[in-house]
Amino acid sequence: MRIHKAVLLGEAIEALNLREGSIVVDATLGSGGHSQEILKKIGSSGKLIAIDQDREAIDDFRKSTGDDLRVSVVKKNFSNLDLILDELGLNSVDAILADLGFSSDQMDDAQRGMSFQRDAVLDMRLDQEQELTAEIIVNKYSQEEIEKILRVYGEESFSRNIAKKIIEERAEKKIETTFDLVKVLDKAIPEKFKHGKIHFATKTFQALRIAVNQELEVLEKFVPMAIEKLSPEGRLAIIAFHSLEDRIVKNIFRENARGCICPPDFPKCVCENTAKIKIITRKPIVPSDLEIEENPRSRSSKLRVCKKIPVE
Repeated sequence: MRIHKAVLLGEAIEALNLREGSIVVDATLGSGGHSQEILKKIGSSGKLIAIDQDREAIDDFRKSTGDDLRVSVVKKNFSNLDLILDELGLNSVDAILADLGFSSDQMDDAQRGMSFQRDAVLDMRLDQEQELTAEIIVNKYSQEEIEKILRVYGEESFSRNIAKKIIEERAEKKIETTFDLVKVLDKAIPEKFKHGKIHFATKTFQALRIAVNQELEVLEKFVPMAIEKLSPEGRLAIIAFHSLEDRIVKNIFRENARGCICPPDFPKCVCENTAKIKIITRKPIVPSDLEIEENPRSRSSKLRVCKKIPVE
């Protein structure tokens, strides 16, 4: 049974400014909560392209929509948006939504090994058909590579201690499960730093998930591509869950919202640079206190929205 609650559901759907006949991309289908609401808004003449690299999510959504001719479901990474739309014969779309978070169903699935709260194999793959897993990183990568992953993707203060301890422990016994890794972290992190607001394993598990799924690299590729594929006045809405994702989205939005980039002392513009988008959310939209109370996993989410500027 799917238990995931779509985050910022009402806010995201409203931000997309959908209407009868809209062509919409849900770039991260997940458990389908956002897509189901999109279908209610676009009417009988609209079209939904639902993308995910998780086979289970794809199969579940196909069961729920049956033979709905408005829906095209595609198993690919959203960084392939241009190819997906080309294959569907679409040059542009009216709205694109990307919810970058892992669903509760994925986090709680013991077979995926994404949570430090459940003992499972160190997997962490969204796409179960890819080769790289967290277990490979932990047991095969060098100390320097592991330290960099933890420092950059997890912003982990004890990345060096942890990487060193991983190398020591795996020399004695292969680190195969989530609980194996938690035991290593317990030894590597000083006691006084293990009782904060977040669990001491949180940053390491985040870093490994990002590395396994190349989340930041695909996001950097996806956002500019999504902007290019928007129709004039089309909307792009992205929900991020940690500062690394949100920073990428914010910076790419700002870059594409800039007009002239000539030095201020130039008498006239010679760069011919024009803004591609208007940023709708100067500050990101965050969940209400009520949503956080009902769904604690929403607490770190931030929604940013932009609109495509028509070419004059």
